[in-house]
Amino acid sequence: MKIGVVKERRPNERRCAVSPDSVKKYVAAGAEVLIETGAGDGSSTPDAAFAAAGAKIVPDARAALGDADVVLKVQRPLTAAEGNDELGLMKKGALLAAILNPYGAKDAINGYAQAGIVACAMELVPRITRAQSMDVLSSQSNLAGYKAVLDAAAEYGRAFPMMMTAAGTVAPARVFIMGVGVAGLQAIATARRLGAIVSATDVRPATKEQVSSLGATFVAVEDEEFKQAETAGGYAKEMSDSYKAKQAALVAEHIKKQDVIITTALIPGRKAPVLVTEEMVKSMKPGSVIVDLAVEQGGNCPLSELGQVVEKHGVKLVGHANVPGRLAADATSLYAKNLLNFLTLLIDKETKGLKINWEDEIVKGVALTRDGQIIHPNFKA
Repeated sequence: MKIGVVKERRPNERRCAVSPDSVKKYVAAGAEVLIETGAGDGSSTPDAAFAAAGAKIVPDARAALGDADVVLKVQRPLTAAEGNDELGLMKKGALLAAILNPYGAKDAINGYAQAGIVACAMELVPRITRAQSMDVLSSQSNLAGYKAVLDAAAEYGRAFPMMMTAAGTVAPARVFIMGVGVAGLQAIATARRLGAIVSATDVRPATKEQVSSLGATFVAVEDEEFKQAETAGGYAKEMSDSYKAKQAALVAEHIKKQDVIITTALIPGRKAPVLVTEEMVKSMKPGSVIVDLAVEQGGNCPLSELGQVVEKHGVKLVGHANVPGRLAADATSLYAKNLLNFLTLLIDKETKGLKINWEDEIVKGVALTRDGQIIHPNFKA
């Protein structure tokens, strides 16, 4: 079995789909790993490190992908319309595993079907215990939550912790986390470690205990709708307009007293919900900071700008693209392990080749295409 890995070419992407450790394990499992030269440059992994792990370094994407049975990527492959036709280099029947953004790039799914490949969207890994080690959203969001606090601290013109000095006392920063998923929880923990006074909000009732356990204050309208506001998969439900109005009023008052806001709220397949309105931004103290981790899906604040740090109404809005990629070495290490755990599920120990159980819950969750057809129920025509 041949595994192909290319250098990521999409903007702001520094991660790689494999690490030397995962390469070593693929080789031990009987696979030949072909890696395009320079694939690990963005994550501080030179070709020599991959070669030492047993990979074969090849000169270009064609050499890496042309004969690969499995293609591992971070982001979806480029098409001919985008300049470098990575998809066109893959052979029919190859398995592609990557973060494919199927909701945001639905047209690409037809391309995978037409190319005759088995396309697996790793962000669709089901939220079940057996799949936790393959959950790319969790591994990458964890790093994003940490980095968001560091980005906020870098832009904030004051200190985070209380400091008592002979010249006077520096008050601690007040940090408000909006959306308490994996990224939000890590943001709470990081802000607390830096000495800030932290509060957080989320529409899912289960998060209240998690927030409290990290030493932060929970902020929410806790009515009957709030108690039912979580899907079976652990995601937030879309709330009613009346609840949104009550929650917005509570949050608006709370925001006026905050120094830093970090927003993390996303709904799969939907534009990011607006949590911080322009009026709320206007109410904040000059020098405050908002870090919008949802900016790539439209933003939790309409004033955020993708890939930019801007100042509006005296408030800095941080809208970095691909925040996990800003910690490329660690993000690569975790993502590569996610892919390794997923691919291990598909490799037959006897033949050393692919043996896909199409009835497996994990495979059903991630597989978009097979045999020229779109098979995922959420994307069938």
